[in-house]
Amino acid sequence: MTPNDIHAIGYVAQGLFSSRFIIQWISSEKAGKVLAPTLFWQISLIASFMLIVYGILVKDITILLGQSLGYYIYVRNLRLQNSWRILPRYFRYLVIAVPIVALAILFFGEEYSFKNILEGHSSNLILFWGTIGQLVFSCRFIYQWYYSEKVKKSVLPLGFWILSIVGSLIISSYSYYLSLYPIIIGHLFGLVIYSRNIMIYFKGKR
Repeated sequence: MTPNDIHAIGYVAQGLFSSRFIIQWISSEKAGKVLAPTLFWQISLIASFMLIVYGILVKDITILLGQSLGYYIYVRNLRLQNSWRILPRYFRYLVIAVPIVALAILFFGEEYSFKNILEGHSSNLILFWGTIGQLVFSCRFIYQWYYSEKVKKSVLPLGFWILSIVGSLIISSYSYYLSLYPIIIGHLFGLVIYSRNIMIYFKGKR
């Protein structure tokens, strides 16, 4: 697989991640409040699967870490919306298996392994910075999950958008240093959506 092919996977994944927020944004604008439609979580799963593949191919541990933390939270939100079991059974099995297969590749693979990924980073400081960004960015979904479990429905609270902005800025700077352009483009677009959702949130409160 050529570098262009690998980056194409990243661009498609980021395009899907951006499209989910366009759908969420339009739904929220119409309702006058922040919403989390079912399609948002369905697209999240597909995009996350592709970004896991991309993270393995570009040998970037921070991408893999970020996607692993959020992946099953997408599934849980579909369950909260009673939309998980309407998906085809084979698709549900595939979704559950993807992170397990990815871990097997990283533990037992040769070219694509945790050891090779870590050796591919020229600076531990940059790796640490990128990891912090992914942790902040992924914690937004852990917070969202906690909040949704508390209210017993799938919602996107204010803290989700604040963590999104902070994590996105850190990851964008990390990705610029490593020339991971698909990641940069996706996060720059996301900043616009995150900011607008904060505006909708406070407008709805008034």
